[in-house]
Amino acid sequence: MSLDDGILGEWLDQQLGDIMPVQSATLSGGGSCELFSVKRGSEHWVLRRAPLNASSTTAHDVLREFELLDKIKTTDVRIAQPIASCDDAQIAGGDFYLMDFVDGEPIRRTIPKAYENSPEEQSRVLNDHVDVLADIHNVDWRSCGLDGFGTPEGFLERQIPRWTSQLDSYQCRELPGVGEVSRWLESNLPNEQPAALFHGDFKLDNLLFSRTAPAAVRAVVDWEMASVGDPLVDLAWTLIFYPSVENPLSLGMDRRAGGNFLVDSLPTPAEIVERYVKATGRDVSRLDWYRVFAPWKLAIVLEGSFAKHKRGESDNPAHEFFGATADLLFARASELARQGAA
Repeated sequence: MSLDDGILGEWLDQQLGDIMPVQSATLSGGGSCELFSVKRGSEHWVLRRAPLNASSTTAHDVLREFELLDKIKTTDVRIAQPIASCDDAQIAGGDFYLMDFVDGEPIRRTIPKAYENSPEEQSRVLNDHVDVLADIHNVDWRSCGLDGFGTPEGFLERQIPRWTSQLDSYQCRELPGVGEVSRWLESNLPNEQPAALFHGDFKLDNLLFSRTAPAAVRAVVDWEMASVGDPLVDLAWTLIFYPSVENPLSLGMDRRAGGNFLVDSLPTPAEIVERYVKATGRDVSRLDWYRVFAPWKLAIVLEGSFAKHKRGESDNPAHEFFGATADLLFARASELARQGAA
C-alpha cells in the first residue's frame, strides 16, 4: 500500500512546525518491513513501515526499533539518524518511523562496481564490516538508557524454547532435522557471555557501503531483531553468508556471472574472528555452538515470512523464496551439529 502524501505531509507539518509538500515513492529491497523514500524541501528521508500482516506477535516492531536508534544515535555505531516515529495507522497505514536517507549500496548478489577488480577494496569490505560489528558490541548500553531493552540474564537458555515456540505458531510444512538440532543446542549450551547490544540480523545486505572507493560501511540498517544479550550470535550470523564459491548462501557471489568477490584474496573466516576478538576481547572458544544456532534461528525467522506467503497474507515477492533459503539454513545447522561445528 502506497503512502498518501497529503496525510503524511500534514502530520509532518505538525511535527516540524512549518508547511511543505511531501513526495513519496516505494523503495525496493525490504525483506520484512516496507520502505519508502520521502522528500520534503531539502530533506530526504526513508520511511520504514511495519507490514500489514506480521509473521508473529513480536516481529516488525518498528517503534521499538526507532527507540533503539534514538538511544544510540550519538555513539560510534554507524546508523541512519532517526527523525520521528508514529503509531497512528491513519497517517501511513501502520506504525512507522522516519530516518535520514543514506546513499549507500548493500551487498546482495553483487558488490559495488568500484570494488569489483580490487582485492584491496574487497578485503576492506570484510574488515570494515567486522569493525562495525565490534563497535555495536562495544556500546555502553547501560549509559545509553537501554536497561530493560532486553533481558540479558538467561538469554541463551531462553532461545531454544522461544524460537521453537515461534516456529510452532506458524509452521506450514514438514522441516526435517529441526527437532534434532534443537536438542543438540539445548544439550550443548555454552556459558553466558557478558551482555552487549547486538543487531540480530548482521550481514552484508543489512549494511550500506560507499559506492566509491575506499570501501566503507556508511550505515547499519534493519534493527528490528536487535536486543541486549549474547553478542556472539551476531558474529556467527555474519559467517553464514561469508563469500565462498562453495557456500550457496554467500552474499556478493552472483554465480551466473562467476561471482564478484575475489575469494582467494579475502581474509579468511578465522582471520575475521581474530580481528573481532582483538577489537572486543570476547571469548570465542565456544563459537561452535553459535555457528549451529545462527542458521537454525534464521531459518525459523524466514519460515515465518514464507508461511505468510503460503497463507496469502504477503505480497512481498521475496517471501515466496524464503522457504527454499530456510531449507538450506536448516541443512547447514544440521550438518554443523553432526560435526560438532568443526
